[in-house]
Amino acid sequence: MLGTYYYHEIMRKTIVAFGTLFNQIYIRHDDRSGNTYSDLKVPLAYGPSQKFLARLEQQEDLNKPVQITLPRMSFEMNNIQYDSTRKVGITQTFKAVDKNTSAVKKVFMPVPYNVGFELNILTKLNDDALQIVEQILPYFQPSFNVTIDLIDSIGEKRDVAVVLDSISFQDDYEGDFSTRRALIYTLRFTAKTYLFGPVADSSDGLIKKVQVDYYADTNTNTAKREMRYTATPKALTDQNNDGVVNTADDALLGPDDDFGFNEETTFFSDSKSYSPTQKKDI
Repeated sequence: MLGTYYYHEIMRKTIVAFGTLFNQIYIRHDDRSGNTYSDLKVPLAYGPSQKFLARLEQQEDLNKPVQITLPRMSFEMNNIQYDSTRKVGITQTFKAVDKNTSAVKKVFMPVPYNVGFELNILTKLNDDALQIVEQILPYFQPSFNVTIDLIDSIGEKRDVAVVLDSISFQDDYEGDFSTRRALIYTLRFTAKTYLFGPVADSSDGLIKKVQVDYYADTNTNTAKREMRYTATPKALTDQNNDGVVNTADDALLGPDDDFGFNEETTFFSDSKSYSPTQKKDI
């Protein structure tokens, strides 16, 4: 159990996906005639807002003749919490196909976790902050779904809901006229992601037959079966290169092949039932 190495980079992908939401924010400044004289893409970086505020206040000598520029945005992950409301059975599994080897893999259902994020908007002018905020808020009602490729090897993609939890405002200005002003809008989000365990090889193989028995009553203990429906995959192309598409090609179908279905319906007048363990009618 514990000690088996695996790393799907799910947390890293969640952080990157969250930051990508806000990396195309712009602000514009117009003159009195309505002509745009400044069109600026707002810089985005990972880190706490306190670091940027300290840079504003102290401005250590970093071999730069100018101070740090505003506006800018920063974000950080600040908490991880288990989400019991999205819990599923811990023993449930599903099968997937490895994109590299075409081998069938067995994957346990993911564990739901909420990842907390904090987005800080630092500006000198209130109008700049309002431009940024207004480009963000309409998309969250209160959530916005982001598709993340959680496990690349099996192509497991899931929609992760990013929920806007709260918004706060702070005018960080104290002191004389020489002190730089910083308006700070803080937006707190929760990303409802999923964490997967190790991906194991499956010994069961692909499901190549589906069988359903129909009964004349809802009480299957006393009712007699009336009909059996069976479906198996049907090859659409010549798999064995013999020039004919027939039942011999059906057995050669792989997980990545296109296929149809062979459907069969059988009617019964006996009182037997199918045993999944013995795999026969008894």
